[in-house]
Amino acid sequence: MSIPRLKSYLSIFATVLVLGQAVPVQAAELPDFTQLVEQASPAVVNISTTQKLPDRKVSGQMPDLEGLPPALREFFERGMPQPRSPRGDRQREATSLGSGFIISPDGYILTNNHVIADADEILVRLADRSELKAKLIGTDPRSDVALLKIEGKDLPVLKLGKSQDLKAGQWVVAIGSPFGFDHTVTQGIVSAIGRSLPNENYVPFIQTDVPINPGNSGGPLFNLNGEVVGINSQIYTRSGGFMGVSFAIPIDVAMDVSNQLKSGGKVSRGWLGVVIQEVNKDLAESFGLEKPAGALVAQIQDDGPAAKGGLQVGDVILSMNGQPIVMSADLPHLVGALKAGSKANLEVIREGKRKNVELTVGAIPEEGKELDAVPKAGVEGSSNRLGVSVTELTDEQKKTYDLKGGVVIKDVQDGPASLIGLQPGDVITHLNNQAIGSTKEFTEIAKALPKNRSVSMRVLRQGRASFITFKLAE
Repeated sequence: MSIPRLKSYLSIFATVLVLGQAVPVQAAELPDFTQLVEQASPAVVNISTTQKLPDRKVSGQMPDLEGLPPALREFFERGMPQPRSPRGDRQREATSLGSGFIISPDGYILTNNHVIADADEILVRLADRSELKAKLIGTDPRSDVALLKIEGKDLPVLKLGKSQDLKAGQWVVAIGSPFGFDHTVTQGIVSAIGRSLPNENYVPFIQTDVPINPGNSGGPLFNLNGEVVGINSQIYTRSGGFMGVSFAIPIDVAMDVSNQLKSGGKVSRGWLGVVIQEVNKDLAESFGLEKPAGALVAQIQDDGPAAKGGLQVGDVILSMNGQPIVMSADLPHLVGALKAGSKANLEVIREGKRKNVELTVGAIPEEGKELDAVPKAGVEGSSNRLGVSVTELTDEQKKTYDLKGGVVIKDVQDGPASLIGLQPGDVITHLNNQAIGSTKEFTEIAKALPKNRSVSMRVLRQGRASFITFKLAE
């Protein structure tokens, strides 16, 4: 073999060795969680609850989970109560299990509301296996946060981080008690931030792929600095167990709730009094937007902060106090973080033009007001172009639903109205960004609708308003 060829082989062999060494070097750079776990574990607690149940509500069997929705099943109290059989005349009980963590040396503990909901007794088991009864300081079902207190001093506490600094792709670690196995450690990455979940409008959830199971609820989520960045709360599942998607409450949100519960026993959130919806491609086109963005105001509550501040149905909110609204779900997060009486400066698109609306944020009411379905009545009108027959609103209907105008659908024939799902009893208040005052106006606007372009229509159904879009063919 010639010397040049031998040198070439040796060069290739050396390259293979170098490449072979690259794998262990990279493996060595993966995070080591041992120090984090050693320092944090003493402040992570196991929480068990007992709920006394009337005899008629107790059975010796596990509840049937088949009827529950497949996604976002909450843990334990709502999903897996464990009834105990009575002995003699003892009252029957149900128990649940979850996690929590100590945030102050004198014994304040954060956990999930659903872990301790309806509990008659709450027991906290510390890392040294000692058990203490906990006092419930306060709960906030809207954020699923609860604050507990145990008697103690110089207790181990966790360092709190800033969830607002999290980025997708960062390593995170969870410590909790899945299925009752205390101080179980799991790891993963942040999959996304600012997630909105159904019926959870006021929490911008952290999505992770950290394995979370029943019993992890209420436990801490850490960054690599050993700081708590979230409270593990929910999972997305079709099986009842972990499937790669879990959600945590940002610690910034949880601490704001905790401080309010500690000082006043309840949580105050900002409120505008509007119903909003997502701006999709067709709606963006119909409102003259360059791209889908913002929160479309579909409904405004009478005498609410938005109504008093001059916000109008059909406004598209693009930002609040300088913070952009990319998805409609961004707005409730921002508004809810404000206190009642705060000022909110909204940048909106109204009739194709940018405007600023400044209003005073109100306090979210205990229970929202629902509008009833609108009965059919009035004088008949029609529009063959849309394939729908409409009638006038009565004065009583306008007063009841705080409407200045609109028409009620009496009948739907074959045509665009049928294709977009309109139904008899629906109320049409706006068409092509124009308010409808009568059946005559509705017919005139319908006749002038453009072809092959997205057209918006605001529809009120059973008290809930939304904008829908359609296109008329040539």
